[in-house]
Amino acid sequence: MMNPSTSILRTVFGLVFFVSGFLLGREAYDRLISLHVSSEYWQFILLLGVPIVGAIIGIALAPLGQSFFESQFALIEGAVENLEPAQVAGGAVGLAGGLVIAFLVKSILFEFVTLAGTAGSTVAIVVYVIVSIYAAALGARIGAKLRIVPIRSALNTGIPKVLDTSVIIDGRIVDLIEKSFIEGAVIVPRFVLRELQALSDSSDSLKRTRGRRGLDALARLQLRGSITVEERDYEELPPGSVDAKLVRLCRDLGGKLLTNDYGLDRIAHVDGIRVLNLNELTDALKPIVVPGEEFGLHVIREGREQHQGVGYLDDGTMVVVEQGRIHMGEHIDVVVTSILQTGTGRMIFVKPKREVA
Repeated sequence: MMNPSTSILRTVFGLVFFVSGFLLGREAYDRLISLHVSSEYWQFILLLGVPIVGAIIGIALAPLGQSFFESQFALIEGAVENLEPAQVAGGAVGLAGGLVIAFLVKSILFEFVTLAGTAGSTVAIVVYVIVSIYAAALGARIGAKLRIVPIRSALNTGIPKVLDTSVIIDGRIVDLIEKSFIEGAVIVPRFVLRELQALSDSSDSLKRTRGRRGLDALARLQLRGSITVEERDYEELPPGSVDAKLVRLCRDLGGKLLTNDYGLDRIAHVDGIRVLNLNELTDALKPIVVPGEEFGLHVIREGREQHQGVGYLDDGTMVVVEQGRIHMGEHIDVVVTSILQTGTGRMIFVKPKREVA
């Protein structure tokens, strides 16, 4: 049984070719009349026979046309999905310019060459199509080289922010976005979602818990419409190279990378990507203490050295207590002796107040 879409396409092809045949036949017959060669025989052939032959040809070509259009549509769809926003913008500008150029070329051509009727219309259509296609392709190529500001950036306030796996699992980014401290488009790549899914399905209970916490955080943001899922995947890069894909995506979008991963932070900086490290933000917001300042601290565990104890401020800052091991489980008054800034955060070194005195 014939596919309904195929029947419709054959009908359309048949009508188009019938009308085209009729127009061509009528123009040929008019030329014969001007040459005084007209007769009923030629009238029948050109005004009826040619359209019928055209319709038959159209119906016969319909399946080939359908196959061609479907394959070309698939190619175009795949190409558009892989286009950068700059290329789309450049292509649109090039297409508009190409239509203007085609109009001028047609006008100049018709000024010097007398083309009328079907022949003139055909030439005009060919000029418009060829010039527009080449102009659009040239515009897309130039747009990619000039790196026009991404459309997504222009439509949203601020620069796009791309989330990596670590900052999603951390969870604090949810509150920052919900409280509007993060402005601009918030992008979650599809390959990051796949990594979170793999973690949530892991046989390791710790990884499974982290993955599910990350998916729960994204679910909260999705309900508020605060995130956009980016589909591009950079298949030319190895499947497991999530960090490389994140850096590439940030470069293509002209965006910033949000992360807690110190290693990824360094790699992105080397590649010229702007990074917002949530740990650095947390450190910047921590209460400032200075050497000589006193406060109360609960010593909860042993330190790295034999004599040390360790406690934590309310914001999670680690406090190393010199000679604090003997005070484990106690709440004591301490005095700040020094502060050390590390790649993972700030550490405060203190001594029990009574020993300082």
